[in-house]
Amino acid sequence: MAGQLESVPAVEIDPDGTFKYILVRVQRAGGAEHRDVVRGTAAAEFHNHIFEKVNPEMEKLGFECKCLGGGKIDHNSKDKKMRVFGLSTGYGKADHAVAVEILKKVYQDYEITWSDDKK
Repeated sequence: MAGQLESVPAVEIDPDGTFKYILVRVQRAGGAEHRDVVRGTAAAEFHNHIFEKVNPEMEKLGFECKCLGGGKIDHNSKDKKMRVFGLSTGYGKADHAVAVEILKKVYQDYEITWSDDKK
């Protein structure tokens, strides 16, 4: 089971720009093992639009999802920098420190920071 959980990509975000993101806990239905993942896109007008896309994808694979909160990511691929900030009105503020640790595993050569700033 854990192998299948590890096959869920840790990060799926837009390659550039400022956009909404959510921190999602993915786990096998009824299981204790979980994995937290980051999902974000400028195509989402609201944070729940991201969750509404992720949740059915994960359910097809036999996983349950829970949104742990949201915020925004400012992704500058040219300068290899990311800033995680803000919050979700509907889901509350994600633990940006956790999101940054997940992002750093994928974007190892980036400078990634976070703050509780709204903008």
